Amino acid sequence: MITYYDDRSVQVTSTAVRVDGRTFPLAEISMVWHRRGSRSWRVLAGRGAIGAAMAGPLVAAALGLALAIRLGRSPTVTIAIVGASVLVGLAVGPVADFLFEHLDRSYARGSRQLELWARWRGQPVRLLSTRDALRFGQIYRAVQRAVEQGQPTPAGRTPARGRRG
Repeated sequence: MITYYDDRSVQVTSTAVRVDGRTFPLAEISMVWHRRGSRSWRVLAGRGAIGAAMAGPLVAAALGLALAIRLGRSPTVTIAIVGASVLVGLAVGPVADFLFEHLDRSYARGSRQLELWARWRGQPVRLLSTRDALRFGQIYRAVQRAVEQGQPTPAGRTPARGRRG
């Protein structure tokens, strides 16, 4: 038995697909497809907030520099305002790494509800529904490979494994 994917709620092997305790033998699955739901505006708003948080210190630094130049105060006050603005701008560095990590995770999770469907015993059955795009892609590809490997090949032909040449 070959295991194509395995986590706490989904297991895809060369014999069956198990999802949340339900088992679907591969011999009874004839077709696999997926559906994408509508975008989650909450996720998109969160990404926008992360972008604004990254731009905020830079905008504050630029405004501080403009203020220092526009005020025309003594050199000591101007240098203090410029110095504070530069420090605010430099604060972006450590914070940006943290924010970019959250933004990257947001894209890995995805912004849509994704569903994995199969024709099982002649009836369409939803195997999985999740917003985690990375996990969904891994499971979907594992089910596809398992179904492809489990299908018999026509007599006298070997299954295609790739091009040679």
